[in-house]
Amino acid sequence: MPEPTTSTALTLATATLSVPALTAFGVPLGLRADVLMAGFSGSLAAVILLNTVPGGMDTWLELLRTTLRRMGVVLASAITAGYLTPIAAVAGGLSDPNTLGVAFAVGGGARWVLQWAIRRITSVGHHTPPAGGGRSE
Repeated sequence: MPEPTTSTALTLATATLSVPALTAFGVPLGLRADVLMAGFSGSLAAVILLNTVPGGMDTWLELLRTTLRRMGVVLASAITAGYLTPIAAVAGGLSDPNTLGVAFAVGGGARWVLQWAIRRITSVGHHTPPAGGGRSE
């Protein structure tokens, strides 16, 4: 009895459309590789074109420090895009190609996105005491 070919074709079609999540040490990270790559590309564009991590003096030690700092910024920006973009995609109802564009933008502006998110989270429900400890004389 021959095997049904439609279920095999359907399995192959759905397998090519799914994007695997990344794992580290056997623990699933919840990161999609395509979103990470888009965020990585956006952060590279920001570092190269916008000079988000400017260099300092022209010594070998300063060049090494700047290179390591740029590598750290690119890695942190890609991870930020990997985690924040799916949240934005669900909240905005974006399709997959739009999600990758948002990941590129988040990767490029991760520093500003994180500063905005931290300000927004810390300002909700918190009252900042006045300068001087709140004493009136």
